Amino acid sequence: MKLTALTTIGAMLIGTAALSQQSLTVNIGSSHPEANIWVYAMKNTFQPEVNRILAENGNEYQVNWVENYAGTLYKFTDTREAVMDGIVDVGMVGTVWEGANMPLQNVTYFTPFATEDHRMIIEIFDDLSENLPELKNSWAENGMVHLSSLITDSYDIYGTFPVSSMADLQNRKLNAPGTSANWLRETGATPVDGALTTYYTNIQTGVTEGTLSFASGILPTRVYEVAPELTRVGIGSMYFGGIAANKDFFEGLPAPVQTAFREAAQATSIAHGDYVGDLAARALDEMQAAGLTIHQLPDEEKAKWVNGLPNIIEPWLEQTGDAGKTVLKAYFAALRERGATPLRNWDEGL
Repeated sequence: MKLTALTTIGAMLIGTAALSQQSLTVNIGSSHPEANIWVYAMKNTFQPEVNRILAENGNEYQVNWVENYAGTLYKFTDTREAVMDGIVDVGMVGTVWEGANMPLQNVTYFTPFATEDHRMIIEIFDDLSENLPELKNSWAENGMVHLSSLITDSYDIYGTFPVSSMADLQNRKLNAPGTSANWLRETGATPVDGALTTYYTNIQTGVTEGTLSFASGILPTRVYEVAPELTRVGIGSMYFGGIAANKDFFEGLPAPVQTAFREAAQATSIAHGDYVGDLAARALDEMQAAGLTIHQLPDEEKAKWVNGLPNIIEPWLEQTGDAGKTVLKAYFAALRERGATPLRNWDEGL
């Protein structure tokens, strides 16, 4: 009788616990597939970390993830709107494509040759996006909460030709999408718009002779097959955007779930940095094995490139005003505090 009573009481307690657990549905998505460096972090770290943290903190809440990866709901041009409008609750937001609506987040793309350390970029923008009002408010004004920073490894030249001097860029056509076209100003090369998904065909058909891009993006798209000459330039790692939550959705979450999201986002930033570093190194090994030849642009030629660029930050500062000046100064101060030595002081005179 005692055993039966204890068993009954135990079953009642388990049943009570199960009934008290709250189930939350979270729609998560992206414009890119799970193998992409930005989405990989969401699928393989953010989601399981949220689950783990909630389970270890009493299992009061359970998240049912509804995954919408690989552009099933929206394309890369609509990442901001998808999260802002609640098409997904959490999503990858490519601020690099939002020059008109979120220009402050694009500061790295207007300040090339600052650092090749992508982990440093993650650390800086995790901090600034939360603690610098200009950046935090920008996310809020667009109806979002920034959770974790997404970056690229350093940009170089993948081409049909090697670059040993700036003269080798004369009259060359290179894919350089969006703001990165500014990096070719006064170099003699002509920038041509495009994306990772178009580079292969562009180069294969002669529309371009190469591209400015990064190893972790070139490997999966196999661009090295048609652009077998890599010239390491070290244009730098870039802040691409962030994993963000819809603001109304996030503020409506129970406090423990908000905390789990924040803690999982911190773990995601670290894992993302490690994954990109590992993938970039592996990419170079695999591409060389497949026939890629790696060259290094001489330091004196790199200096000519850096110093020969016009003041490409000026139009961005005119667009962003005092807020832009604050973000630029904070970004370069953070770089120097962490030991980086930008090859050009884009914040000079502010």
